[in-house]
Amino acid sequence: MAKGRGGFPGGGNMNNMMKQMQKIQKQMEDLQTNLKAQEVEASSGGGAVTAVVNGNKELLKIKLDPEVVDPDDVEMLEDLIVAAVGEAMRVADDKVNSEMGKITGGLNIPGL
Repeated sequence: MAKGRGGFPGGGNMNNMMKQMQKIQKQMEDLQTNLKAQEVEASSGGGAVTAVVNGNKELLKIKLDPEVVDPDDVEMLEDLIVAAVGEAMRVADDKVNSEMGKITGGLNIPGL
C-alpha cells in the first residue's frame, strides 16, 4: 500500500475532503454566531407595524404606530402583526440562504 493513503484507494483525496468539510463546518458555526447578532426588520400597513427578527428567526421586537391601535378593530392589528412577522422571517431566510450559499459554494449537501 502507498503511504499516506489511509490504507484504501483514494485515501489522499479522502483526507483533503475531510479537511474541506472541517473548514465548512467551522465557517457554518461562525455564520450561526454572526446571524444571531444580525437584526432584520420588515413592516406592514405602510410602517404601522414593524417586526424585528435575528438571523436565527427569533422575534426580537414588535413596533406599533400608536395610530394603528384601535380597540374597535383588533383584528386588523393582528393581521398587520402577522404580516410584518412573516415578512421579517422571509427576509431572514433569504439572508441565511445567501450566506450558506457562499460557504457551500452551491454544493448539494443534505440538511444544509
